[in-house]
Amino acid sequence: MQNSTYEIVKIEDLLAPNPYPGRGIVIGKTPDGTKAVFAYFIMGRSENSRNRVFTLFPDLSVRTEPADSSKFQDPSLVIYAPIRLAVGGPDEENPDHGIVVTNGDQTDSIVEGMDKGLSFSEALRSREFEPDAPNWTPRISGFLNFKNGDYSYSMSILKSADPEGTACNRFTYDYASLPGVGHFIHTYAGDGNPLPTFTGEPERVYIPDDIDEFTNTIWDNLNVDNKISLIVRYVAINNGTEHSIEQRVRNKYTKV
Repeated sequence: MQNSTYEIVKIEDLLAPNPYPGRGIVIGKTPDGTKAVFAYFIMGRSENSRNRVFTLFPDLSVRTEPADSSKFQDPSLVIYAPIRLAVGGPDEENPDHGIVVTNGDQTDSIVEGMDKGLSFSEALRSREFEPDAPNWTPRISGFLNFKNGDYSYSMSILKSADPEGTACNRFTYDYASLPGVGHFIHTYAGDGNPLPTFTGEPERVYIPDDIDEFTNTIWDNLNVDNKISLIVRYVAINNGTEHSIEQRVRNKYTKV
């Protein structure tokens, strides 16, 4: 019998039954071992949360922006840069360099902290879950760290220790990258009021070689009413700091 610790599931089997995983991060490596992979999606239930698109920038960062500014209300917690590049960390002679992906403005905290010599987890010490009682939405974050012709990755979740939001529990997971294997973390276990928080270790999922296959699988299995935007990026692994990329963006709405 296979040890469940090493079981790899199809991401569609996790997404399709769940009407509201919220925001989600997947990080892994292609089966041929040549590309690092990440995906990030957002969902929403309110009109303000749904009124968003992903916008790409030349520096390879991504921002959430209003789809229709005339209908936009509160930017807090919904407008941020989920993806930025980062260089730094505690090893000055061999600094970390890679990609930060998060579900909030803690992206900036990680990038700025690493620039000051902090590690990924140390940079998150200044942050906690979102102040959106009674949900206390977790802050989920990931870092793809390219070094020595390969890469590893870390994932983090900061979540409330109790229903009242009186304290923050912090979990960081460091992974060696394995061909065809990824890890998936998301904010909610499902729909509800309040929304139930994701629990346990990031879920172990299969990563395909083909970016369009992976993009379509995620997008097509997100709840059609609640999905908003998705980005998938495949990054060629090499010895330098420059990495050729392929990426796909899906936005449910069109920016006007």
